Amino acid sequence: MPNLTDIALETLDLGAQLRGGTCHFKVWAPKAKQVVLRLNGRASEMRAAGNGYFETDARAAAGDKYFYLVDSEKPVPDPVSRLLPEGVHGQTEIVDPESFQWTDQHWRGIRYPEAVFYELHIGTFTSEGTFEAAIAKLPYLKRLGVSMVEIMPVCAFPGTRNWGYDGVSPYSVQASYGGPNGLKKLVDAAHAIRLGVTLDVVYNHLGNEGNYLGMFGPYFTDRYKTPWGSGVNFDGPEAAEVRRYFMENALFWIREYHMDGLRLDAVHAIFDNSQPHILQEIASNVHALGKQLAREVCVIAESDQNDARLVRPPEQGGFGYDGVWSDDFHHAMHAVLTRERDGYYQDYGQTEQILKALNEGFIFQGEHFKYWDKLRGTGCGDVPRSAHVFCLQNHDQVGNRPRGDRLTTLISRGAQKGAAALLLLAPETPLLFMGEEYGEKNPFQFFTDFGDPVLQKAVVEGRRNEFKKFASWGEVPDPQDAQTFSRSKLSWQLDQEMLEWYWKLLEVRKKYVIGEERTCKAEFSDEAIVMEIPRERPVLRVSVNFSGKVIADSSWKLELVSDEDGCMVVVETNPDPSTRPY
Repeated sequence: MPNLTDIALETLDLGAQLRGGTCHFKVWAPKAKQVVLRLNGRASEMRAAGNGYFETDARAAAGDKYFYLVDSEKPVPDPVSRLLPEGVHGQTEIVDPESFQWTDQHWRGIRYPEAVFYELHIGTFTSEGTFEAAIAKLPYLKRLGVSMVEIMPVCAFPGTRNWGYDGVSPYSVQASYGGPNGLKKLVDAAHAIRLGVTLDVVYNHLGNEGNYLGMFGPYFTDRYKTPWGSGVNFDGPEAAEVRRYFMENALFWIREYHMDGLRLDAVHAIFDNSQPHILQEIASNVHALGKQLAREVCVIAESDQNDARLVRPPEQGGFGYDGVWSDDFHHAMHAVLTRERDGYYQDYGQTEQILKALNEGFIFQGEHFKYWDKLRGTGCGDVPRSAHVFCLQNHDQVGNRPRGDRLTTLISRGAQKGAAALLLLAPETPLLFMGEEYGEKNPFQFFTDFGDPVLQKAVVEGRRNEFKKFASWGEVPDPQDAQTFSRSKLSWQLDQEMLEWYWKLLEVRKKYVIGEERTCKAEFSDEAIVMEIPRERPVLRVSVNFSGKVIADSSWKLELVSDEDGCMVVVETNPDPSTRPY
């Protein structure tokens, strides 16, 4: 196994590497007797280079296209393709990563404890569904007050419509979005106005259609099962090069695309019984590369396990992630506000749970979880509040509803304002989902564009079967129908009053909440959720009564107030915190 700590100091040597007028091609295929490069229609055999690698040099330039043939099987793309302009079954196009002229040389990133995330899907964020179109919206996001744009996966997937979690080429950038230079333009433009960019990456599985990794090597294993198929081989025979492939990928996005962070999808489905765990190695190497580049770089894990080990430092037995998606806050808020109790919402619905989430982060810290019929979670009192990423909406919690309906369409505007105040002024790290801030009503539904008829049928039937426990939610839209995708695009019909409410909340957050050691004290008082944020000066108090009034303290400064649809929100600051011992 290579010394993975040293990888951060190297550049990628896999795939097609341009060297003047020639190109070096290198691929790992440990079981192959022969690997042939077919470049611009002309075939040449590659030489064995040891440790299962094959390589060759050929005259080539950016824009040229090639396939690999492993033991005379059908021609397939390079596992380290940067661009697949013909789709996931087509040829790899050679890309010159040095051709893009970056202008962000003085950019130093966003400190994670100060981050406010805004999750978006490139295909539905604008009517055009491209990186170029998203650039035009960046000043809007800057004015809103978020600091980190979080982009759902952009690796090549089948067709032109997909959430991105069916990606099959981890180093590529979806051609229909604008390819590598389109993504770089977006990141560079974001940095120009001091917005960070985080990318969602998927290391627990690859999609089915166009997934040719198994033809090259033992990337997958039947020892572990995920909801999407076989697990990735991080700890079995020949796992060292598999680990390198995914480790290099994490570093690739930071180095070559200047990303400010990575969000790792569903890490509870990443299995590794070796030491150190692959998750720890990814986090430590990404952080090491950030230090080498003199940039702030964060790593965030998505997990439904409520496992504080993810965000504990390695010296305390943890994996060293900066943050973890903490679903409990969302589930508790959603269940209280909508009164839904289907599926996992059966374990939520008590106001006391909202308080526990605000005060501690996780709600379930080892208690029995009825939906799973087993214990869930660990204690989290030793981790910073900023390590918990809270939301009211995200792609999962909206899109994994049968009809993809947003919270905006389920509760009153007054209740939305109250929920937003708790989210954006809590000590935890907030995440907004595109359109939430202005009251977007279009759904965000699950959509795919598979070409394989077997997969087309499977995804439709699978989606319907998935929601049998949520029978009250109605018929499930066909993921393969192009209208499902079209319905999911943002309308950009702004509710200006709601948008201004979010603006003001984020301004208050910037003044009074940002900080690494922030805490809060939330309690239920006079039918209202009352949350106080202590700082040296002043103290912030947020009072939300979802079914009545709030009495403001005349000795405090009134920052914001909303009284709408029977829900009242009061945001106050105490100019003399010494009068309010905490």
